[in-house]
Amino acid sequence: MSNYKKITESSSNYTNLEMMDTDTILTSINEEDKKIAAAVEREIPAITKLVDGLVERFNKGGRLFYIGAGTSGRLGILDASEIPPTFGLPHDRVIGIIAGGDTAIRKAVENAEDDWKQAWSDLKAFDINENDTVVGIAASGTTPYVIGGVKEALENGILTACVTNNPGSPLTQAVEIPIAVNVGPEFVTGSTRMKSGTSQKLVLNMITTALMIRIGRVKGNKMVNMQLSNIKLVDRGVRFLMDELKIEYQEAEILLKKYGSVKAAMDAQ
Repeated sequence: MSNYKKITESSSNYTNLEMMDTDTILTSINEEDKKIAAAVEREIPAITKLVDGLVERFNKGGRLFYIGAGTSGRLGILDASEIPPTFGLPHDRVIGIIAGGDTAIRKAVENAEDDWKQAWSDLKAFDINENDTVVGIAASGTTPYVIGGVKEALENGILTACVTNNPGSPLTQAVEIPIAVNVGPEFVTGSTRMKSGTSQKLVLNMITTALMIRIGRVKGNKMVNMQLSNIKLVDRGVRFLMDELKIEYQEAEILLKKYGSVKAAMDAQ
């Protein structure tokens, strides 16, 4: 695996970065960032296949697990953590797991990503089963923690996919549905927190947003199941009701407080 040629480690299209002024640095980063959406677009067929598989399993009570290390692991946890407040699902339906455990969210845990067996142990702690789906996230496509986890999941009859930035990498060959977003070399050579990380965030947004829409957590274009956990969200919910039911603010506010969610208030009318 060490001889595998990674696009994510290839030399930047720019050099002598330390000689650039601030405007040139920022303009150059922005030029590279412009390539990301087009690279993601090329993977929509694979993302579609994954979302359709997820919908089928979610409707049977299945869960989505993200596994990753470093930046990739943190992005999985970020996406998972936003599902309950945004779509009102319990926190145990989309779950992010990072190599090294929760400590690694803030601080790197030495050698955690090099353990081939730990991810499957982490997944088994959740009583993972055939209704679940495991998505391995790794820019390099070579992270042992991630590859070991998806291989075990696949062998146990679980739907597996990956989000990586190296087409043809070992990770893509270890899963049923590979999503390999080729964003090219990073502005700072090998710094996959940049274009690679941004592309991963876009793909994860697409996966869970499309999934939540397909399983009925959105109505029209609104987050009718969102948790009303602060003043801003309560106000948003009131305005959703005003728009849907053609009522005034005060009446919508009373309905929202009575029923506790936009969807419940709408369904009661």
